[in-house]
Amino acid sequence: MKAALTHIASVVKLGSGALLPALVLSTILGGCATTATAPAIRLPAIDVPAAGETTPVGTANVDAADDPAIWRNAANPAASLILGTDKKAGLYVYGLDGKVRDFAAAGALNNVDLREVRRGGVTTILVGASDRTDRAEPRIALFALDGASGKLTPLGAETFLPAGHAPAEAYGFCMGSALASGELARAYVVLKDGSVAESRLIEREGRIAADYVRLVKFATQSEGCVVDDAGKVLFVAEEDVGIWKVPLAGDRLVPEAFAKVGAADGLVADVEGLAVAREDGGRAWLVASSQGDSAYALFDLGTGKPAGRFRIDGGALGGTSDTDGIEVALGDFGPAYPEGLMMAQDGDNAPHAQNFKLLSWRAIRSALALD
Repeated sequence: MKAALTHIASVVKLGSGALLPALVLSTILGGCATTATAPAIRLPAIDVPAAGETTPVGTANVDAADDPAIWRNAANPAASLILGTDKKAGLYVYGLDGKVRDFAAAGALNNVDLREVRRGGVTTILVGASDRTDRAEPRIALFALDGASGKLTPLGAETFLPAGHAPAEAYGFCMGSALASGELARAYVVLKDGSVAESRLIEREGRIAADYVRLVKFATQSEGCVVDDAGKVLFVAEEDVGIWKVPLAGDRLVPEAFAKVGAADGLVADVEGLAVAREDGGRAWLVASSQGDSAYALFDLGTGKPAGRFRIDGGALGGTSDTDGIEVALGDFGPAYPEGLMMAQDGDNAPHAQNFKLLSWRAIRSALALD
Protein backbone atom coordinates (compact mmCIF):
# COMPACT_ATOMS: atom_id res chain seq x y z
CA MET A 1 0.00 0.00 0.00
CA LYS A 2 1.47 3.29 -1.10
CA ALA A 3 1.44 6.40 1.06
CA ALA A 4 0.16 9.60 -0.54
CA LEU A 5 2.02 12.74 0.44
CA THR A 6 -0.47 15.55 0.12
CA HIS A 7 0.51 19.21 0.14
CA ILE A 8 -2.23 21.66 0.96
CA ALA A 9 -2.10 25.43 0.65
CA SER A 10 -4.73 27.59 2.27
CA VAL A 11 -5.07 31.06 0.81
CA VAL A 12 -6.85 34.11 2.20
CA LYS A 13 -7.97 37.27 0.46
CA LEU A 14 -6.43 40.66 1.00
CA GLY A 15 -8.38 43.86 0.51
CA SER A 16 -8.10 44.38 -3.27
CA GLY A 17 -8.26 40.70 -4.16
CA ALA A 18 -4.55 39.93 -3.96
CA LEU A 19 -3.73 36.48 -2.67
CA LEU A 20 -1.41 35.64 0.19
CA PRO A 21 -0.34 32.03 0.97
CA ALA A 22 -1.38 31.61 4.57
CA LEU A 23 -0.57 27.99 5.35
CA VAL A 24 1.30 25.09 3.79
CA LEU A 25 0.46 21.78 5.42
CA SER A 26 2.10 18.46 4.51
CA THR A 27 0.22 15.42 5.70
CA ILE A 28 0.77 11.78 4.93
CA LEU A 29 -2.61 10.16 4.30
CA GLY A 30 -1.95 6.49 3.72
CA GLY A 31 -3.57 4.08 1.39
CA CYS A 32 -4.24 4.56 -2.32
CA ALA A 33 -6.50 1.56 -2.92
CA THR A 34 -6.28 1.53 -6.71
CA THR A 35 -3.37 -0.93 -7.01
CA ALA A 36 -3.64 -4.68 -7.52
CA THR A 37 -2.28 -5.27 -4.02
CA ALA A 38 -4.86 -3.10 -2.28
CA PRO A 39 -6.28 -4.79 0.83
CA ALA A 40 -9.84 -6.09 0.84
CA ILE A 41 -12.44 -3.97 2.60
CA ARG A 42 -13.17 -5.56 5.96
CA LEU A 43 -16.60 -4.03 6.53
CA PRO A 44 -19.31 -5.95 4.65
CA ALA A 45 -21.67 -4.01 2.39
CA ILE A 46 -25.29 -4.85 3.17
CA ASP A 47 -27.87 -4.69 0.37
CA VAL A 48 -30.60 -2.06 0.71
CA PRO A 49 -33.25 -1.93 -2.07
CA ALA A 50 -34.21 1.27 -3.84
CA ALA A 51 -37.71 2.50 -3.05
CA GLY A 52 -38.02 4.77 -6.09
CA GLU A 53 -36.19 6.20 -9.07
CA THR A 54 -36.32 9.19 -11.36
CA THR A 55 -37.10 9.38 -15.03
CA PRO A 56 -33.77 8.96 -16.87
CA VAL A 57 -31.94 12.11 -17.91
CA GLY A 58 -32.30 13.21 -21.52
CA THR A 59 -28.70 12.61 -22.57
CA ALA A 60 -28.38 8.94 -23.50
CA ASN A 61 -25.45 6.59 -24.13
CA VAL A 62 -22.92 8.69 -22.17
CA ASP A 63 -22.05 9.45 -18.56
CA ALA A 64 -24.55 12.28 -18.00
CA ALA A 65 -26.48 12.15 -14.70
CA ASP A 66 -24.23 13.32 -11.90
CA ASP A 67 -25.41 14.95 -8.67
CA PRO A 68 -28.71 15.34 -6.76
CA ALA A 69 -30.21 17.76 -4.24
CA ILE A 70 -33.31 17.51 -2.04
CA TRP A 71 -35.81 20.14 -0.90
CA ARG A 72 -38.15 19.08 1.89
CA ASN A 73 -41.60 20.66 1.90
CA ALA A 74 -42.18 21.04 5.65
CA ALA A 75 -45.87 21.88 5.17
CA ASN A 76 -46.55 18.91 2.90
CA PRO A 77 -43.63 16.43 3.03
CA ALA A 78 -45.03 14.18 0.30
CA ALA A 79 -44.91 17.20 -2.06
CA SER A 80 -41.17 17.66 -1.57
CA LEU A 81 -38.94 18.13 -4.63
CA ILE A 82 -35.70 16.55 -5.74
CA LEU A 83 -33.19 17.81 -8.29
CA GLY A 84 -30.54 16.19 -10.46
CA THR A 85 -27.98 17.37 -12.98
CA ASP A 86 -27.50 16.20 -16.54
CA LYS A 87 -23.91 17.37 -16.85
CA LYS A 88 -24.22 17.56 -20.61
CA ALA A 89 -27.40 19.62 -20.69
CA GLY A 90 -28.77 21.20 -17.50
CA LEU A 91 -30.81 20.66 -14.35
CA TYR A 92 -33.92 18.57 -13.65
CA VAL A 93 -36.60 18.97 -10.99
CA TYR A 94 -38.56 15.85 -10.04
CA GLY A 95 -41.37 15.01 -7.66
CA LEU A 96 -40.91 12.18 -5.17
CA ASP A 97 -42.61 9.97 -7.74
CA GLY A 98 -39.56 10.49 -9.94
CA LYS A 99 -41.48 12.28 -12.69
CA VAL A 100 -40.00 15.40 -14.27
CA ARG A 101 -41.50 18.65 -13.00
CA ASP A 102 -39.13 21.02 -14.80
CA PHE A 103 -35.88 21.15 -16.76
CA ALA A 104 -33.50 24.09 -17.13
CA ALA A 105 -31.40 23.78 -20.28
CA ALA A 106 -28.48 25.57 -18.63
CA GLY A 107 -25.49 23.77 -20.13
CA ALA A 108 -22.84 21.66 -18.46
CA LEU A 109 -23.93 21.76 -14.80
CA ASN A 110 -22.01 19.20 -12.77
CA ASN A 111 -22.87 19.33 -9.03
CA VAL A 112 -25.90 20.95 -7.40
CA ASP A 113 -26.98 22.02 -3.91
CA LEU A 114 -29.62 24.29 -2.36
CA ARG A 115 -30.45 26.33 0.72
CA GLU A 116 -33.51 28.26 1.87
CA VAL A 117 -32.55 31.94 2.22
CA ARG A 118 -34.32 35.21 3.03
CA ARG A 119 -34.51 37.79 0.24
CA GLY A 120 -36.51 40.93 0.83
CA GLY A 121 -38.29 39.35 3.77
CA VAL A 122 -39.38 36.35 1.69
CA THR A 123 -38.02 32.82 1.86
CA THR A 124 -36.40 31.73 -1.41
CA ILE A 125 -35.22 28.24 -2.31
CA LEU A 126 -31.82 29.14 -3.73
CA VAL A 127 -30.26 26.51 -5.99
CA GLY A 128 -26.62 26.62 -7.08
CA ALA A 129 -24.59 24.41 -9.42
CA SER A 130 -21.03 24.24 -10.70
CA ASP A 131 -21.11 25.47 -14.30
CA ARG A 132 -18.51 23.76 -16.54
CA THR A 133 -19.79 25.26 -19.79
CA ASP A 134 -16.62 27.36 -20.02
CA ARG A 135 -13.77 25.03 -19.00
CA ALA A 136 -11.42 27.98 -18.39
CA GLU A 137 -13.76 30.34 -16.49
CA PRO A 138 -15.56 28.66 -13.57
CA ARG A 139 -19.02 29.93 -12.69
CA ILE A 140 -21.81 29.23 -10.24
CA ALA A 141 -25.19 28.86 -11.97
CA LEU A 142 -27.97 30.15 -9.72
CA PHE A 143 -31.71 29.46 -9.76
CA ALA A 144 -34.78 30.12 -7.63
CA LEU A 145 -36.93 27.02 -7.13
CA ASP A 146 -40.70 27.45 -6.72
CA GLY A 147 -41.72 24.89 -4.12
CA ALA A 148 -45.34 24.84 -5.25
CA SER A 149 -44.92 24.53 -9.00
CA GLY A 150 -41.51 22.88 -9.10
CA LYS A 151 -40.32 25.45 -11.64
CA LEU A 152 -36.81 26.89 -11.83
CA THR A 153 -36.13 30.56 -12.49
CA PRO A 154 -32.57 31.26 -13.73
CA LEU A 155 -30.76 33.94 -11.72
CA GLY A 156 -27.59 34.05 -13.80
CA ALA A 157 -24.16 32.42 -13.81
CA GLU A 158 -21.71 34.17 -11.50
CA THR A 159 -17.93 34.23 -11.74
CA PHE A 160 -16.20 34.17 -8.37
CA LEU A 161 -12.41 33.96 -8.67
CA PRO A 162 -10.34 37.17 -8.48
CA ALA A 163 -9.33 38.90 -11.71
CA GLY A 164 -6.21 37.48 -13.31
CA HIS A 165 -6.61 33.95 -12.00
CA ALA A 166 -5.30 31.03 -14.03
CA PRO A 167 -7.79 29.07 -16.18
CA ALA A 168 -9.81 26.71 -14.00
CA GLU A 169 -12.67 24.27 -14.47
CA ALA A 170 -15.63 24.23 -12.09
CA TYR A 171 -16.20 20.65 -10.94
CA GLY A 172 -17.64 19.91 -7.51
CA PHE A 173 -20.09 22.18 -5.67
CA CYS A 174 -21.83 22.49 -2.32
CA MET A 175 -23.50 25.21 -0.28
CA GLY A 176 -23.53 26.13 3.39
CA SER A 177 -25.39 28.52 5.63
CA ALA A 178 -24.23 32.13 5.94
CA LEU A 179 -21.23 32.61 8.22
CA ALA A 180 -21.50 36.40 8.59
CA SER A 181 -24.16 39.10 8.48
CA GLY A 182 -25.20 40.37 5.07
CA GLU A 183 -24.81 36.98 3.40
CA LEU A 184 -27.44 34.72 1.93
CA ALA A 185 -25.25 31.62 2.03
CA ARG A 186 -21.72 30.35 1.35
CA ALA A 187 -20.77 28.55 -1.85
CA TYR A 188 -17.87 26.12 -2.32
CA VAL A 189 -16.64 25.25 -5.81
CA VAL A 190 -14.19 22.38 -6.18
CA LEU A 191 -11.99 23.12 -9.18
CA LYS A 192 -10.63 20.31 -11.34
CA ASP A 193 -7.07 20.88 -10.03
CA GLY A 194 -8.12 20.10 -6.44
CA SER A 195 -8.61 23.69 -5.27
CA VAL A 196 -11.76 24.56 -3.33
CA ALA A 197 -12.88 28.21 -3.56
CA GLU A 198 -15.22 29.66 -0.94
CA SER A 199 -17.51 32.59 -1.83
CA ARG A 200 -20.15 34.61 -0.07
CA LEU A 201 -23.47 34.74 -1.90
CA ILE A 202 -24.72 38.29 -1.43
CA GLU A 203 -27.25 40.74 -2.85
CA ARG A 204 -25.63 43.26 -5.18
CA GLU A 205 -27.47 45.70 -7.42
CA GLY A 206 -30.62 43.61 -7.56
CA ARG A 207 -28.95 40.27 -8.22
CA ILE A 208 -27.15 37.56 -6.27
CA ALA A 209 -23.38 37.82 -6.64
CA ALA A 210 -20.55 35.51 -5.59
CA ASP A 211 -17.90 37.34 -3.54
CA TYR A 212 -14.67 35.33 -3.27
CA VAL A 213 -13.35 34.78 0.27
CA ARG A 214 -10.55 32.19 0.40
CA LEU A 215 -9.20 29.00 -1.12
CA VAL A 216 -7.75 25.69 0.01
CA LYS A 217 -5.86 23.38 -2.36
CA PHE A 218 -5.56 19.62 -2.30
CA ALA A 219 -2.81 17.82 -4.18
CA THR A 220 -4.94 15.72 -6.51
CA GLN A 221 -8.32 15.73 -8.19
CA SER A 222 -11.26 16.26 -5.84
CA GLU A 223 -14.98 16.67 -6.49
CA GLY A 224 -17.45 15.66 -3.81
CA CYS A 225 -18.10 18.10 -0.98
CA VAL A 226 -20.74 18.81 1.62
CA VAL A 227 -21.20 21.36 4.41
CA ASP A 228 -22.40 20.29 7.85
CA ASP A 229 -24.18 23.52 8.82
CA ALA A 230 -24.65 22.49 12.44
CA GLY A 231 -20.98 21.66 12.89
CA LYS A 232 -19.74 24.49 10.62
CA VAL A 233 -17.51 22.01 8.80
CA LEU A 234 -16.78 21.38 5.13
CA PHE A 235 -16.01 17.84 4.01
CA VAL A 236 -14.10 17.29 0.74
CA ALA A 237 -13.45 14.02 -1.11
CA GLU A 238 -9.97 13.80 -2.65
CA GLU A 239 -10.80 10.98 -5.02
CA ASP A 240 -7.77 8.69 -4.76
CA VAL A 241 -6.79 9.65 -1.21
CA GLY A 242 -9.77 10.02 1.13
CA ILE A 243 -12.01 12.51 2.90
CA TRP A 244 -10.87 15.75 4.52
CA LYS A 245 -12.61 17.71 7.27
CA VAL A 246 -12.23 21.49 7.00
CA PRO A 247 -13.49 23.63 9.94
CA LEU A 248 -15.00 26.88 8.64
CA ALA A 249 -14.47 29.05 11.72
CA GLY A 250 -11.60 31.52 11.67
CA ASP A 251 -9.74 33.22 8.86
CA ARG A 252 -7.97 30.18 7.43
CA LEU A 253 -9.11 26.86 6.04
CA VAL A 254 -7.01 24.19 7.74
CA PRO A 255 -7.88 20.63 6.59
CA GLU A 256 -7.79 17.62 8.87
CA ALA A 257 -7.61 14.02 7.67
CA PHE A 258 -10.99 12.34 8.31
CA ALA A 259 -11.05 9.03 6.41
CA LYS A 260 -8.66 7.39 3.97
CA VAL A 261 -8.95 5.05 1.02
CA GLY A 262 -8.22 1.52 2.20
CA ALA A 263 -9.45 -1.34 4.35
CA ALA A 264 -9.90 0.40 7.68
CA ASP A 265 -12.33 3.10 6.54
CA GLY A 266 -14.27 1.18 3.93
CA LEU A 267 -13.50 3.46 0.97
CA VAL A 268 -12.43 2.27 -2.47
CA ALA A 269 -11.21 4.93 -4.89
CA ASP A 270 -12.69 6.94 -6.35
CA VAL A 271 -14.30 8.59 -3.35
CA GLU A 272 -17.09 10.62 -4.92
CA GLY A 273 -20.31 12.12 -3.51
CA LEU A 274 -20.68 13.12 0.14
CA ALA A 275 -23.79 13.80 2.24
CA VAL A 276 -24.53 14.61 5.88
CA ALA A 277 -27.43 12.97 7.70
CA ARG A 278 -28.05 14.82 10.97
CA GLU A 279 -30.94 14.06 13.32
CA ASP A 280 -32.57 16.90 15.24
CA GLY A 281 -30.62 17.06 18.50
CA GLY A 282 -29.24 13.59 17.92
CA ARG A 283 -26.64 11.60 16.05
CA ALA A 284 -25.17 12.50 12.69
CA TRP A 285 -23.47 10.57 9.91
CA LEU A 286 -21.35 11.35 6.89
CA VAL A 287 -22.28 9.20 3.88
CA ALA A 288 -19.73 8.71 1.08
CA SER A 289 -19.92 7.13 -2.36
CA SER A 290 -17.23 4.43 -2.52
CA GLN A 291 -17.32 4.38 -6.30
CA GLY A 292 -14.59 1.80 -6.77
CA ASP A 293 -16.78 -0.99 -5.43
CA SER A 294 -20.21 0.60 -6.02
CA ALA A 295 -20.91 0.87 -2.31
CA TYR A 296 -21.62 3.60 0.28
CA ALA A 297 -19.74 4.11 3.54
CA LEU A 298 -21.15 5.70 6.69
CA PHE A 299 -19.12 7.50 9.35
CA ASP A 300 -20.36 8.54 12.78
CA LEU A 301 -19.67 12.28 13.02
CA GLY A 302 -19.66 12.06 16.80
CA THR A 303 -16.76 9.61 16.91
CA GLY A 304 -15.32 9.95 13.41
CA LYS A 305 -15.37 6.16 13.10
CA PRO A 306 -16.85 3.98 10.33
CA ALA A 307 -20.45 3.03 11.07
CA GLY A 308 -21.15 0.57 8.25
CA ARG A 309 -21.37 0.06 4.51
CA PHE A 310 -24.19 -0.78 2.13
CA ARG A 311 -25.02 -1.21 -1.53
CA ILE A 312 -28.20 -0.25 -3.34
CA ASP A 313 -29.42 -3.61 -4.63
CA GLY A 314 -32.36 -5.98 -4.56
CA GLY A 315 -35.99 -5.15 -5.17
CA ALA A 316 -37.81 -4.44 -8.41
CA LEU A 317 -35.91 -1.30 -9.40
CA GLY A 318 -32.44 -2.77 -9.58
CA GLY A 319 -29.28 -1.42 -7.99
CA THR A 320 -26.74 1.30 -8.59
CA SER A 321 -23.15 1.21 -9.77
CA ASP A 322 -20.29 3.70 -10.21
CA THR A 323 -22.18 6.36 -8.24
CA ASP A 324 -21.04 9.95 -8.55
CA GLY A 325 -23.25 12.29 -6.50
CA ILE A 326 -25.43 11.47 -3.49
CA GLU A 327 -27.67 13.42 -1.12
CA VAL A 328 -29.45 12.65 2.15
CA ALA A 329 -32.15 14.65 3.94
CA LEU A 330 -33.75 13.51 7.19
CA GLY A 331 -37.29 14.13 8.35
CA ASP A 332 -40.75 13.12 7.19
CA PHE A 333 -41.07 12.83 3.41
CA GLY A 334 -44.42 11.08 3.41
CA PRO A 335 -45.41 7.41 3.64
CA ALA A 336 -42.63 6.06 1.41
CA TYR A 337 -39.86 7.92 3.26
CA PRO A 338 -41.09 8.51 6.82
CA GLU A 339 -37.68 9.21 8.41
CA GLY A 340 -35.73 10.61 5.49
CA LEU A 341 -34.61 10.20 1.93
CA MET A 342 -31.36 9.32 0.17
CA MET A 343 -30.66 9.89 -3.54
CA ALA A 344 -27.83 8.29 -5.50
CA GLN A 345 -26.79 8.65 -9.12
CA ASP A 346 -26.86 5.37 -11.02
CA GLY A 347 -23.96 5.07 -13.44
CA ASP A 348 -25.46 2.09 -15.28
CA ASN A 349 -29.22 2.19 -15.74
CA ALA A 350 -29.18 0.11 -18.94
CA PRO A 351 -31.03 -0.15 -21.22
CA HIS A 352 -32.10 3.39 -20.30
CA ALA A 353 -30.06 6.55 -19.76
CA GLN A 354 -28.60 7.19 -16.32
CA ASN A 355 -30.93 8.27 -13.51
CA PHE A 356 -31.14 8.66 -9.73
CA LYS A 357 -32.32 6.03 -7.27
CA LEU A 358 -34.25 6.88 -4.07
CA LEU A 359 -33.89 5.06 -0.74
CA SER A 360 -35.72 5.19 2.56
CA TRP A 361 -33.45 6.32 5.38
CA ARG A 362 -35.45 4.03 7.67
CA ALA A 363 -34.37 1.07 5.51
CA ILE A 364 -30.72 2.14 5.71
CA ARG A 365 -30.92 2.59 9.50
CA SER A 366 -32.50 -0.83 9.89
CA ALA A 367 -30.03 -2.60 7.61
CA LEU A 368 -27.00 -1.11 9.39
CA ALA A 369 -28.54 -1.32 12.89
CA LEU A 370 -27.93 2.39 13.51
CA ASP A 371 -30.48 2.60 16.34
